[in-house]
Amino acid sequence: MKKSQKSKVKSQKTGSKKIKDIAKGIKLLILDVDGVLTDGGIILDNKGNEYKSFHVRDGHGIKMLIQAGIHVAIITGRHSKVVERRAHELGITEVFQKCHDKRIAYKKLIEQYSLKDKEVAYIGDDMVDVPIMAMAGLPVAVADATEETKECALFVTKSRGGRGAVREVSDFILKSKGIWQRIVDGYSTV
Repeated sequence: MKKSQKSKVKSQKTGSKKIKDIAKGIKLLILDVDGVLTDGGIILDNKGNEYKSFHVRDGHGIKMLIQAGIHVAIITGRHSKVVERRAHELGITEVFQKCHDKRIAYKKLIEQYSLKDKEVAYIGDDMVDVPIMAMAGLPVAVADATEETKECALFVTKSRGGRGAVREVSDFILKSKGIWQRIVDGYSTV
C-alpha cells in the first residue's frame, strides 16, 4: 500500500463517501479461501479427504455480484478439490490454487479483464494477502484477520471469515453501485 494511502486508512470508515466511491467502481472481487470463504478451519481425515465449511449467504452474495456483471475470482495458497467444486457451484471461473505469490495471479486477472487496480476489491485475512491488498483499489480484511492485515485494509468487515464477511462486502459493493434495490425487487417478482 502506498504510504500516503496507508496514513489515510485509519481515518476511513466503511460508511465514508470515499470508500463508497471506490466500491462504486469495482469490477472484480478477488477472494482468498481459508479464513475468508471459510472460517479458516481445515478438517483432514485418515483417507486424505479435506473438508471445508462455506457460508450459504456468502455464496449467494457472490452469485448476486456475478449476476450484476462483476467478475469474481479466487486466489489461494492451498489446493483443494472442495474449492474447485464450490467455485463451480457459484459460477466462479477464475480459480488460482497453490499460489505462493498471489501477485502473479492478480496481475493475470488485471490483464485478462483489462482493469486498473482501482477497479479491484480483494478480501484477505492474513499476511500472505497483504501484497495484493497493497495493489487493490479496495483492500478488505475480515473481522478476525490479523492486525497487520487489518492495518492494510480500507474496509474491515463486521463479520468473521466464513461467517458472512463475503456477503457483507458483496452487499456493500452492490449498494454503492446503486443496483441493490433492483436485485431486491427481482426477488419480489419470483
